[in-house]
Amino acid sequence: MLIIMPQDEEDIVTTPKRSVLLDSGSNTQDTLYESAVAAAGSVSRALALAAELGARTPLPGGGSTLTLWETLATIAAADLSVARTIEPHLDAVAILRQAELSVAAGTWGVFAAEAPEHRLEAHHSFDNDGDWQLTGRKPWCSLAGNLDYAVVTAHVPDGERRAFSVDLRQPTVQAIRGTWVSRGLAAVDSGPIDFDAASARPVGADNWYLQRDGFAWGGLGVAACWYGGAVGIARRLLRSVGERTPDQVALMYLGEVDRHLYAARGALAAAATDIDAGRAHGAAGALLAARVRGVVADAAEAILRMVGHGLGPAPLALEEDHARRVADLQVYLRQHHAERDAAALGRQLQNTGVAPW
Repeated sequence: MLIIMPQDEEDIVTTPKRSVLLDSGSNTQDTLYESAVAAAGSVSRALALAAELGARTPLPGGGSTLTLWETLATIAAADLSVARTIEPHLDAVAILRQAELSVAAGTWGVFAAEAPEHRLEAHHSFDNDGDWQLTGRKPWCSLAGNLDYAVVTAHVPDGERRAFSVDLRQPTVQAIRGTWVSRGLAAVDSGPIDFDAASARPVGADNWYLQRDGFAWGGLGVAACWYGGAVGIARRLLRSVGERTPDQVALMYLGEVDRHLYAARGALAAAATDIDAGRAHGAAGALLAARVRGVVADAAEAILRMVGHGLGPAPLALEEDHARRVADLQVYLRQHHAERDAAALGRQLQNTGVAPW
């Protein structure tokens, strides 16, 4: 008779996973996890890792989108601030490649947020080899004071928006310090930048940045970071199962967390397949991104709540790593606009004119 013995509870905690896998089945990311842990707490080390990964990480839509997202998720499970530093660099590299432009050596960011009280305008300059000049204030510029370059969106004279590559080391570019008071992602200062006729070069035509397929794909890379951050928090709940005999409530939380991670992982894996198969262009890609980002964001928020309920206050109050992970993920998730994004998804479905189910 063949007897299959259940896995010891100790095995769960003595052989913890490092890589965060979506569907590839390969644990080759374990070294990357350790590199992200080593970069935690140091913006300069995180940026150095970003530059290294930018030279060898696959681009979205090139046949290895799953590998790209597993890279981001693995880094996020190790440290969300490191992931929040690296993801924009990889996104900027992808944007420039999609525009068929060279990527200057150094560290990159992407500054595309808008705020009603701030406006960044671009005007063509005829005095400097056809460059453009940017003037005004741009909000939400993460690590602007630490980066070399950024892809920045600005309003052009005809009322449209356009992307530009900007050398942030110019004296006409000033990062505004002292505005970032966030407890989550505290090291990723995301205050505004003031531009005073700063030199800039166009990246694509008017509205290209927002209309390209890579805009939706890049948003899913952010969702992969949310997923990895949720995995890092969920692993603390899993560890608690081996620290003491779980009751029914603890097992319920563990099961619920697993279901949410399973759904989010499946959505990301399917999206990567669709992108690489050419099924996520135009409106189809935007719809896919809206759906998957919503699924992952909902899963991450549910995991924050359930792990908090399951573990109680002690890890939040007494464990630096766990408390930081929770605070970081809470802030990072606000890149998803919750009910507003759900309404936008509903509008997309309405506009298709086709029954979605």
